[in-house]
Amino acid sequence: MAATVRARSGRDGRDGGAERTGGGMPGAVAAEWTKLWSLRSTWWGLASAVVLMGLMCLVLASSTVSNNTNEVASDDQGVVSVSGVAISALDMVQFVVVAVAILVITGEYATGGIRSTLQWVPRRGRMLMAKAVVLAAVTLPAGVVLGVVGTAVAGPVLGEWGRFRAVVFVDDALQAGVYLALVSVLVLGLGAMLRSTAGTLTTAFLFLLVVPMLLVNAGSSVGRRAADVLPSGAGRHFMSGDGPYPAGVGAVILAAWAVAALWGGVLVLRRRDA
Repeated sequence: MAATVRARSGRDGRDGGAERTGGGMPGAVAAEWTKLWSLRSTWWGLASAVVLMGLMCLVLASSTVSNNTNEVASDDQGVVSVSGVAISALDMVQFVVVAVAILVITGEYATGGIRSTLQWVPRRGRMLMAKAVVLAAVTLPAGVVLGVVGTAVAGPVLGEWGRFRAVVFVDDALQAGVYLALVSVLVLGLGAMLRSTAGTLTTAFLFLLVVPMLLVNAGSSVGRRAADVLPSGAGRHFMSGDGPYPAGVGAVILAAWAVAALWGGVLVLRRRDA
């Protein structure tokens, strides 16, 4: 289908210019969907996340059993939620999914494909939003699958030390999906701002794991409160429900971070050439 061309003055195409609208937002989403699944990194990344989730849950469940059966009373964890083990494993597994999300934008800068993308979808906001929609549509069900896999692996290993409740399992799996979807959108925004795969992955690792850990372990109440409102802290409280605020507030905080990062990516795209 031939694209419709509309002339618009100002901003040299960053928000319009000579705008090609090949189907508007639906067309942009369809194009991003095709591009995402045409990359081997997508398939390998998601498959690796499933494998890593299984391994992490195997280790965590085995550790729980060992702690409960050794002679050191202080190690006892008691009976734990089986699906909660999968939630705990997300702290590390998320970075495999994060890498897939980062490559959606930084991979195009590395190959120069971003120029073609912006020729067909010159509206920076629309282009980045289409990527965000596709990422969320993929990572949300991927998070659910990871929760199911992790629970399936942890259950038999935990045995009598595992507690399975269907309602909790469904909630945990859905919350894992929502968390991964929001984190993926967040790192997409970071990638649009930094344009470097290594730089974005490093920033995400520091922002999602290292900085919150340092703040919590600093022994300061101010540091703990700061960690609670960072993306990983808010996401953890959202999934576990044991934070200083209701789980829904954690979801709102994480969503606010994702929106802010995405908006930052749009602003940088509008001000810098591809």
